[in-house]
Amino acid sequence: MSPVLLVALGLLVLRLVAEWILAALNCAEVRRHAERPPAAVASIMDEATYRQSVAYTLARSRFGQFSSLYDFFVLALVLVGGVLPALYDTVVSWGGSGAGEAVWTRAAFLLLVGLLLSIPGLPFDWWSQFRLEQRYGFNKATPALWLSDKLKGLLLALVIGFPLLWLLLSLVGWVGRGWWLWGAALLFGLQLLMLVLYPKLILPLFNKLSPLPEGELRERLLAMSERAGFRAAAIEVMDGSKRSGHSNAFFTGFGRFRRIVLFDTLIAQLTPEELEAVLAHEIGHYRRGHIPQRLAVAALTQFGGFALIAWLAQSNWFNPAFGFPLGELAPTLLLFGLLSGGVTFWLSPLGNYFSRKHEYEADAFARDAMGGGEALVSALHKLAQKNLSNLTPHPWYSSFYYSHPTILERERSLRSAQ
Repeated sequence: MSPVLLVALGLLVLRLVAEWILAALNCAEVRRHAERPPAAVASIMDEATYRQSVAYTLARSRFGQFSSLYDFFVLALVLVGGVLPALYDTVVSWGGSGAGEAVWTRAAFLLLVGLLLSIPGLPFDWWSQFRLEQRYGFNKATPALWLSDKLKGLLLALVIGFPLLWLLLSLVGWVGRGWWLWGAALLFGLQLLMLVLYPKLILPLFNKLSPLPEGELRERLLAMSERAGFRAAAIEVMDGSKRSGHSNAFFTGFGRFRRIVLFDTLIAQLTPEELEAVLAHEIGHYRRGHIPQRLAVAALTQFGGFALIAWLAQSNWFNPAFGFPLGELAPTLLLFGLLSGGVTFWLSPLGNYFSRKHEYEADAFARDAMGGGEALVSALHKLAQKNLSNLTPHPWYSSFYYSHPTILERERSLRSAQ
């Protein structure tokens, strides 16, 4: 076994150990507060709901620990068992000797590996949906809908993923060593395009979007949007309830293509004033410039990642360490995707720090737009109840996994400035 492969496995082991330690710390913190909840919890959940949220949190943690261990062993077995190089040689042999044949076979290899690696996780996905989420009243999907979603996802991977991979791999022959600049630009451009196309072409494949009906709620939300300086092309309702009892709201697109999307579960759970506050929070992300900031970070990350991939593909130690030919881009793309999590995991607290900072800023915007924070606090309380949120996570755990501050942290921030 090569030293490079050992280092890669070591990074994956370190991540697994860290995930288990963080989960254990979080469970211990939740159990500690279960017997003596913080005083603020009483204003959010009654005792029965709080105990249910504790049970849900612990059940999800146990499931997450087991599934992460399973995922690690599957990936380790694939990396050390010689499966990937053997599959690569087989798929590449399907093509002829021309450059075009070489590109499509390598794109097919990446898609095939992605498909095969998704199969071992299907039982866990099913168990999460139809056992764990079902037990706590969140699952609304049927097995037929679950299977339909998987098949549609596979179809989208073929329709979108294969042409994208073919273009990326073709860039090497078209522009030479500078392919990675064009590749990163291509991927970033596709992301911008998807902001417009996703709600129109892809989201309707999975969910029904319908205009928010005329009435008081629509008038209030439109008035809020106008006051906040945010004009949207539409306010739409998504039938999220056909899959889950969890709720959400978001906006997508940019410029004149902006759309506000509300889950039907969210509308059922909140009052019109609370929905105004939630909408004001989402608009706050736009007005505070969070969207372009996130896009800029994504662009920088992608250019850095593609530069690293280009360097690894040409190095004389990376591909051969895993049994792949030197200089072949497709295996490098695959290995980078499989192994990069062993490094980026340790950067997640930094990313979450800035994400939580943005959430505080959006909350402050909503408080100012609503003339106070009570409506948003009330909405957050209800969402915590309905989603059985963990109100007392361990600080280390939340720093690694929480892109939003906890409900108690957000409430303190909203009330402290009033």
